[in-house]
Amino acid sequence: MIPQLFKETIDLGDGRSITIETGRLAKQADGSVVVRMGDTMLLGTVVSARTANPNVDFLPLTVDYREKFAAAGRFPGGFFKREARPSDSEVLTMRLVDRVLRPLFPNDYHAETQVMIQLMSHDEEVMPDALAGLAASAALALSDLPFSTLISEARVARIEGKFVINPSRNQLELSDIDMMIGASKDSIAMVEGEMKEISEADMVEAIKFAHGHIKTQIEAQERLQAAFGKKEVRTYDTEKSDDEIYAKVRSLAYDRCFAIAKEGTGKKERSALFAEVKADVKAAFTEEELAENGDLVSKYFSKTNKEAVREVILSLGSRLDGRKTSEIRPIWCEVDYLPRVHGSALFTRGETQALATATLGTSREANQIDSPSEQGEEKFYLHYNFPPFSTGEAKPLRGTSRREVGHGNLAQRALKNMIPLDCPYTIRIVSEVLESNGSSSMATVCAGTLALMDAGIQMIKPVSGIAMGLISEGDRYAVLSDILGDEDHLGDMDFKVTGTADGITACQMDIKIDGLKYEIMEAALAQARDGRLHILGKLTETLATPRADVKKYAPKIIKRTIPGAYIGALIGPGGKVIQELQKATGCTIVINEVDEQGVVEILGTDPDGIAKVLAKIDSIIFKPQMNESYEVKVIKMLDFGAVVEYTEAPGNEVLLHVSELAWERTENVTDVVNMGDVFLVKYLGMDPKTRKEKVSRKALLPRPPRDENAPAREDRGPRPERRDDRR
Repeated sequence: MIPQLFKETIDLGDGRSITIETGRLAKQADGSVVVRMGDTMLLGTVVSARTANPNVDFLPLTVDYREKFAAAGRFPGGFFKREARPSDSEVLTMRLVDRVLRPLFPNDYHAETQVMIQLMSHDEEVMPDALAGLAASAALALSDLPFSTLISEARVARIEGKFVINPSRNQLELSDIDMMIGASKDSIAMVEGEMKEISEADMVEAIKFAHGHIKTQIEAQERLQAAFGKKEVRTYDTEKSDDEIYAKVRSLAYDRCFAIAKEGTGKKERSALFAEVKADVKAAFTEEELAENGDLVSKYFSKTNKEAVREVILSLGSRLDGRKTSEIRPIWCEVDYLPRVHGSALFTRGETQALATATLGTSREANQIDSPSEQGEEKFYLHYNFPPFSTGEAKPLRGTSRREVGHGNLAQRALKNMIPLDCPYTIRIVSEVLESNGSSSMATVCAGTLALMDAGIQMIKPVSGIAMGLISEGDRYAVLSDILGDEDHLGDMDFKVTGTADGITACQMDIKIDGLKYEIMEAALAQARDGRLHILGKLTETLATPRADVKKYAPKIIKRTIPGAYIGALIGPGGKVIQELQKATGCTIVINEVDEQGVVEILGTDPDGIAKVLAKIDSIIFKPQMNESYEVKVIKMLDFGAVVEYTEAPGNEVLLHVSELAWERTENVTDVVNMGDVFLVKYLGMDPKTRKEKVSRKALLPRPPRDENAPAREDRGPRPERRDDRR
């Protein structure tokens, strides 16, 4: 018997709709739904273990988003015809969903939990990542997991001043905003996106527009939950607690932590002082008490420390390193730090430092994107590396982390719209974080800007970035500029904003509390703008404008367009011509066919080599015009003429027949011309008899007057025989 299907529809208000259904698929999961928009279909499931590992004191939540190639009627690329590790775009979608869901579980819920979302059918007019948050929340709504409130996510674009919800990829090409917003009914939880220099007010309006649609999506989840039957929330083992231990720890630690927090010390000194207090607190307990409740002592010390630090900020307006709430840490920058790279820059802000390099290449080095939902290439891309030594730790390297993918993507989006559309290079930025105490992704944006300008990339405008924080208790709050790592950990918001002097280019915001008011968000954006402009001033003090040209060791790139008919001649049989040309000149040559034209990219560090390639191209595509005169050089002597080469197109040869050398009778070619002679000839087109190109020297010479006393031709006698290969 076919199971009963429960279904709800969400009207987007423009003729499109989203449906959520449950009851037929993946029924052994704790919750499962199918979300559909157009022909795009996502399956969302959630499963959580019934018991938690006693040694775990956090929520081991895994959000997994995968796109199946079969969903788009395609095969996986490469030799291994099976989906393997997740792509960067899949990882980014996982992070978007995780950041909204994680804060909504109870703090004491520590059971292994897995949310899985998979693309089962793909419609090119629907971007599936915008539906992933809805699928995850709807699956949780139908489960018995302890989940405080329903959420959803939506993408917003703005085309010709009008906001559009969940646009297609083609619509995004026309938009100046691409933002993903995650929220509950009452508050915004996550914002991430890129913009083309929009104002702070525009950004807030876009968030409000998306929030309205998110509320409608949550109402549909509630209707589905009611129709399906709300499950009773499962019972689980809560964390152990002891009010007496907490009171004792707080009495021993709070005042000392408060005093340390207001001293304004550096990261290492501060950590050592807090560790000393923690050791003294533990010393106040017996070995037996620590054996039984040592984990509670550590937990309550962290809680007390957090309370003390937050109170210092709220009551004194002073931060852990002694700064005021709107103050930026000291900044110093340096460009051209690495002598052999194409562009490099060091950016240091307080105890955070990034070293960025820029590498220039041809279209062959473009980053290829091949996923079920997107195919294409990126001519500008950025990679972010966060080694453990940057925080003074020794940890094994496990490949690129999700955090590195996410931070790199944010910095890439911040910079990419400031790369001119006519930039001929493929550009790769690599940021190595050498020190970290907060805002390393924003340091990457600043270092990346300087590295691009140092490399001679003519950026439209320089970009800077800043990370903002929030401490709030009731009606009291403090917005923090340029947050430290500890302030990120202890605070209520992490809000990263990047932009030029004229507007915002990217943002990423995570809210850790419910009920963030729009006025607080607006205050944070205004304070972020002041900080961003301050940092931008430091960048332009270091390097005011991009270098006029690329560096000595950086390749220059020249583009030439040739008729499509000559592409084969430039490549040669089996690639012989282009390979020999690359070897002889030391240049890299890439040919792309665009609109039946050949776009030739020549990349090289030697100007003479580039000139030789251009000369060869000119030679191959050179086509003389009828009755025009051209300078030629004799390169070969024959009995019946001379082989000449057009001086403006070396390598382009033609036979100058002996009969076209001069008006006088010529017995020997050497009587008129010799090897190396340079002179003008007239192009006469194709000889109808020989079907070869014909040129003439005598056609440009004055014709001698006719000799009336000369014998008639029939009286001259036989003409000497000549060899003629009919060239």
